[in-house]
Amino acid sequence: MRKHHPKFVSKKELGKGIPSVSFNLVHGGSVLIDRNDGKSAIMEIGKLGSYIEKHNRSAVIFPEGTRSRDGHPKPFKPMGLKMLLKKAPSALIVPVSINNSWKLVRFGQFPMGLAAKVSFDVQQPIENKGDLDELIVQIESSVTNGVTSFK
Repeated sequence: MRKHHPKFVSKKELGKGIPSVSFNLVHGGSVLIDRNDGKSAIMEIGKLGSYIEKHNRSAVIFPEGTRSRDGHPKPFKPMGLKMLLKKAPSALIVPVSINNSWKLVRFGQFPMGLAAKVSFDVQQPIENKGDLDELIVQIESSVTNGVTSFK
């Protein structure tokens, strides 16, 4: 992914106190959003969409928001993803399902879960064409169907 210069949409809390991660989020062109201020979050995501469209970069967004506590996928919050797709119409969507990440933090922040096998399942790419609402349903279905950690 490095060659695509990914920019992340992340909650602002991750911009402080996590060695290496916080530095890269703050100084690497990612967007740190305040999840309690939806209007400014959408505006920042829109700016990121325009940037990735203009500079042919990639963006990483987790539209389900907070990590699941039990492995069951949470419903998508579509506004951020919709804004990103609207501002970057040439973007190719690559849905990724993450399995077992919930096991890493099931006891709180620390200690992290030991011996948790986390897997990333890359789904088939989806063209950014057609109705955005239908596209988001298709993306959500693709991601959700790839999550098997709760089965």
